[in-house]
Amino acid sequence: MKSTGVTLLPAIVLAALLPTTQVFAHGGGAVMDAAGNKASFTGLVRVTCFDDGAGPANYLMARVRDNSAAQPGMVVNLQLLKGLRATSVSDPVSGNADYSPYAVLAAGNGVYQLLINKTLAGARAFDLEWHCMTLNNDHTGTEIIVDQFE
Repeated sequence: MKSTGVTLLPAIVLAALLPTTQVFAHGGGAVMDAAGNKASFTGLVRVTCFDDGAGPANYLMARVRDNSAAQPGMVVNLQLLKGLRATSVSDPVSGNADYSPYAVLAAGNGVYQLLINKTLAGARAFDLEWHCMTLNNDHTGTEIIVDQFE
């Protein structure tokens, strides 16, 4: 897979906007609901996929890892939306080193919405990874803007 310099800066910007513990190309980490009192805490992000020379985007893929200790009934969820299409995935086991499976939404170039939320009140540390990909499974242009983290 080809990595582009275009994605590193948005990852750093995401890190600056969120209380970040780890940053890498196409990803970052944060803590949702640090005060631990908002079950409806939601992150809303716009990911724009575009042709940066590698080819037009065919799909966005993303996954999440809940880094916090297990808590009964607590799950971190990730949803991808674009136009009239959507998909979702959850991290099935909190606190282990494994990410959720990838959520994949094939909706071409343009702006995707990525939502991350949790099911109960309580602080949740998480890592998020995302990639805009071409039909040939190469990385292509990616920009990210955080609209909400509350």
